[in-house]
Amino acid sequence: MRPGQIIVLATPVFFLLIAIEFAVGRVRARRGTGQDTYRLADAVNSIGLGMLSQISAVLTGLLRIGIYTAVYSAVALFPQDAARDFWTTWYGWLLALVFYDFCYYWLHRMGHESAVLWAAHVVHHQSQHYNLSTALRQTSSGALLGWIFYLPMAVAGVPPLVFVVVALVDLLYQFWVHTEQVGKLGWFDRWFCSPSNHRVHHAVNDTYLDRNYGGILIVWDRMFGTFREEDERCVYGTRGELKSWDPLWANAEVYWGLAKDSWHARSWADKLRVWLKPPGWRPADVAARFPKPAFDIAKVTRYEPVVSRGVQWFAGIQFLLMLGGVAFFLWFSDGMPLQRSAVWLAGLTASLWAIGAVLQGRISVTEVLLVETAALAAASAALGTDWLHHICKPLALSIAIVFAARRAMASGAVTRFDGLLLAGLVASLAGDVLLMGSAKLFVPGLVCFLLAHLAYIALFRIGVGMFPRRGVLATTLLIGAGMYAFLWQGGLPPALRIPVGVYVVVIACMAAQAIGRAAVLREADPSAVWVAVGACFFMLSDSLLAINRFVAPLPLAQLWVLAAYYAAQILIVRHVRRPGA
Repeated sequence: MRPGQIIVLATPVFFLLIAIEFAVGRVRARRGTGQDTYRLADAVNSIGLGMLSQISAVLTGLLRIGIYTAVYSAVALFPQDAARDFWTTWYGWLLALVFYDFCYYWLHRMGHESAVLWAAHVVHHQSQHYNLSTALRQTSSGALLGWIFYLPMAVAGVPPLVFVVVALVDLLYQFWVHTEQVGKLGWFDRWFCSPSNHRVHHAVNDTYLDRNYGGILIVWDRMFGTFREEDERCVYGTRGELKSWDPLWANAEVYWGLAKDSWHARSWADKLRVWLKPPGWRPADVAARFPKPAFDIAKVTRYEPVVSRGVQWFAGIQFLLMLGGVAFFLWFSDGMPLQRSAVWLAGLTASLWAIGAVLQGRISVTEVLLVETAALAAASAALGTDWLHHICKPLALSIAIVFAARRAMASGAVTRFDGLLLAGLVASLAGDVLLMGSAKLFVPGLVCFLLAHLAYIALFRIGVGMFPRRGVLATTLLIGAGMYAFLWQGGLPPALRIPVGVYVVVIACMAAQAIGRAAVLREADPSAVWVAVGACFFMLSDSLLAINRFVAPLPLAQLWVLAAYYAAQILIVRHVRRPGA
């Protein structure tokens, strides 16, 4: 049985234990003998990050296992047959598990002592709650460098199969220690990683910081001077508080901070040190120009945006559906081509982002449905699931139309501004439907999108005039001309040269109008920048579509074309605002 399938089979056990822990916490909270350690948004965020980690591991796992296998085959110190005979005995398996845990200790420790490794590991520490859902909160980028610490096992001749199994055992063991409902365990705490020991590890208290790294055995910490016993109340989270339910930002926040500090550092040596020094280290010149407040544990507050009970129910149901999709993917992922796995990763990631955003109050329920339907439309096209694609593609723009219409009616009156936005969306929907038909409908579909872009040009003109930045217009027309020349040389059919040429001019003008509008309104309406980004995504989508259709097939073309197209529509419909609104 493959590791992905083992995780799927273990998932009901995980959720059963989570349910038991939740019930115990509720009862203890009512009796005054303990506390409820769960909040819906936090648990959804933690489990969602675990799901994202498992999905991405299908891709990054090839790196980790591939490099391990290559080193094992090339530089192992012992003949493979003899090594296999030893490591597959009962004592060999046990020694391999201890060996793995030793390597894990050093990976874990360096994950707290080197900023670039902390950037990956930080995901596991971001939750301000401590419960079994926190155990499932895992990074999606750990495999990029983590494999280095396990190479001694490959050199020692531990077979890849043994390595994979003991890694899974070590990981599964660590699930149960993430709880506040289990107290100290006496002698067990002295030898093994236990709930008490691991609570210390997750705390940001001064006396607890960077302690108790062991995965199964805590004796490594006692041997190397990193052990600390739990003796005061733990405060959980990170010192650079996340304050977000966005799974993408959770994985990227520290990398982004390091990249900014590295960019701003004047010394080339400091640009490198930023990544290698302990977390929190900053070059003196950067710290002086971009100061950050010192961490004060007394000022720590839990991040809990208020959303309605209805939104919570909606997000919970959406999350359960997403969990089913992830389980299905993981069960069959080992037999999937890499490209199909990448499509699943993209689609599920978009949906997980949307669930986090609605729990954060950043987007509405309608927008969640728009993002999810758009993700399904793009993914189903790339996977060749025609029946689902024919449902989701028109449905996505239909939801966008409903969103725009409801917003217009809520403002009290439907204006010319609203009419142009709805006209652009309706024309786009007609184009979507026509392009799903036969090749004969390509030109009518093109005409519909041409009308949509003309509506958007008129929309973006309101309040700023036509082409307020002529230099931008010249630039987009030049880019369009270059693309048109490329298509001509690539084999654009003679019958389509005029229609495509007109289309290129119109979409270049739409992008120029949106960018010029953003330049004029950047202070009065900062969201105009996102509308301009959406217009640029339109240019990208149409360019990819044309290259794939007329020049050469692109890998995963449907995914890239539709992802850029829906990004354009969503950014425009969500961020475009009436002048003065």
